Amino acid sequence: MSALRAPTIRNIIVSSEPCLRSLNVQRRWAQVHDVRFVATHRQPDKVLEKYREKLDRKAKEEGVKDIHELKQVYKEKLQSAKQNTPSTSPFPPPPPAPRIPLSEPPPTAPATSVSSSPAQKSTNPPGIKTLSSFLDVPKTLALPPKEIEAIWRLRHASTPTSLCATIPHPLYRSIASTARKHPQFILPLPREGQGAEIHFLQWTFPTPTTATVLFTHLAEYKLRGEFSQPHTTVTHHLELAEEKGLVLLQGSVVEGRGVSVDEGKWLVMCLQKFYGDVGGQGERKRLLEQFSGGDGEFRIETLVEEAEKVP
Repeated sequence: MSALRAPTIRNIIVSSEPCLRSLNVQRRWAQVHDVRFVATHRQPDKVLEKYREKLDRKAKEEGVKDIHELKQVYKEKLQSAKQNTPSTSPFPPPPPAPRIPLSEPPPTAPATSVSSSPAQKSTNPPGIKTLSSFLDVPKTLALPPKEIEAIWRLRHASTPTSLCATIPHPLYRSIASTARKHPQFILPLPREGQGAEIHFLQWTFPTPTTATVLFTHLAEYKLRGEFSQPHTTVTHHLELAEEKGLVLLQGSVVEGRGVSVDEGKWLVMCLQKFYGDVGGQGERKRLLEQFSGGDGEFRIETLVEEAEKVP
């Protein structure tokens, strides 16, 4: 059995060797071509073959030997033609810029008074109303003082929370002079059965023709300082002071701040008592100086007594 099996196995092994050799041998018959070369060189050759007869005939007419020399001749002609021909753009040239004739600057507007100039009004701080916001100032200047007072009161009669008054110019000058020295002060407001409630006042001069006074509860001012909300505001308007001898006062009391309109009027009257003290030699002047200087001798009792005195 072993003798029979050995030749058979040898035959199988020998017969399988060619198959193994054929698997290990790799034959390469494919050719690799540059696609770019085929795309860019074969097409011009076809065009050249198509027109070869005509090109040969043209070469003879030009007196050259072959097509190659004909190409060289025409290449030189094209280059010289490009150099001699100015470059042109497919777009039309831009239109010329319009000529604007020079003109003289407009004449300067004549200067006008502070009260009637719109430009002057626009320079006022925000929230500040001048007299022109309430009256036609040029027309009002043509009226007598008594009629101006009547018109001013009628102008504010329909507003229940408004305050208005007219102050003689000499008295206002005294008030303003004292206000610049003592821009802050306190005033008492009597409360029936409760003594007196103290209120803090502060003067501001936002424009040359306006002076404003802000009244605030002293307790609120101590708590919030400059962020406290005033309950009463009054503004003095000086546009008519020089020509008519009148300063017009206008203000309002804010509802819901713990002060009525009559109490606001009381504070304005006290303001004039202390700041309009002509001569300024009395106790009221002393109280102003003590408060401004932080004097420890300042007494609230004395302040209440002077406020309740008849002027």
